[in-house]
Amino acid sequence: MTEANIEQPPDGFVAIPTGLGFTDFLQPLYRRIEGESVSIGLVVDKQHGNSMGICHGGALSTLADIAAATGINVTSGRRSGTPTINLSMDFISAARIGQWIQADVQLVTLKRRFGFSNGAIISADGVVARFNGTFYLPEHKGMVKPEASGDGAPAWLKS
Repeated sequence: MTEANIEQPPDGFVAIPTGLGFTDFLQPLYRRIEGESVSIGLVVDKQHGNSMGICHGGALSTLADIAAATGINVTSGRRSGTPTINLSMDFISAARIGQWIQADVQLVTLKRRFGFSNGAIISADGVVARFNGTFYLPEHKGMVKPEASGDGAPAWLKS
């Protein structure tokens, strides 16, 4: 694929830094947070692909998990981890190497101890996958590496 065929992140997306653990497998990774609206995206590269030359379901699932959890954190005002209890995916179409895809969180519902979010991963060609996530909302500040920041929030979530 030539450079001319590689899509770029849309306006408003900023790079998420590396060094955040498993998330690094999706790098380069981008986010856009406007109010309570959350989108996480990437340009599908070789490391995201499978033997058929399309984005691997595991990469799509990880992207959905990050977006859904970020949606819960933003909506709840949390600055700490929200462990995933359940993530379900419906894979609808393929995302090809060089394509920009983004996971848009569409609905977040918060309960006392749990958060629920759903959304879709889209490309220029349409919906790639749908996702639903259930997350635990701990009452304590743990759940994040101490070196992430003083208040338990990853630095990229604060900006």
